[in-house]
Amino acid sequence: MAEAEKLFKINIVTPNGLIYSHRGSSVSMRAIDGDRQILYNHLPILTPLTIGEVRVQRGADVDHKVDHIAVSGGIIEFANNVATIIADNAERARNIDLSRAEAAKQRAEALIKEAKEKHDEQLLERAQIALRRAINRIHVYDELQK
Repeated sequence: MAEAEKLFKINIVTPNGLIYSHRGSSVSMRAIDGDRQILYNHLPILTPLTIGEVRVQRGADVDHKVDHIAVSGGIIEFANNVATIIADNAERARNIDLSRAEAAKQRAEALIKEAKEKHDEQLLERAQIALRRAINRIHVYDELQK
């Protein structure tokens, strides 16, 4: 008899509510100390995340589809085969408005230029974060198109 597929619950929550909730065989993301992947029965973990892509490998019931989600930092907690990501902002690839993301990238690049001309370190830091977020959203959108 075939062994049952080992899936666990993956939830992504923002201040706007639950963004994602499915079962999967793995979840991959970028933590502040590097890339991480969590599988069924992983040891409990609580770690901060950077701006990046979260990839959820789904089960056989959906042909092992991979879901792509852009997150703007946050934390992931894994315990008792439940992964919970709490992020300031998260967006599924299928919900990303590419033209809006590209416009945000252009605004951030203009702000970086302005901040450098004015020698404004705070504005420069905020603009660089905005640029990373926009680039991440574009990248996650592109992953869906592959």
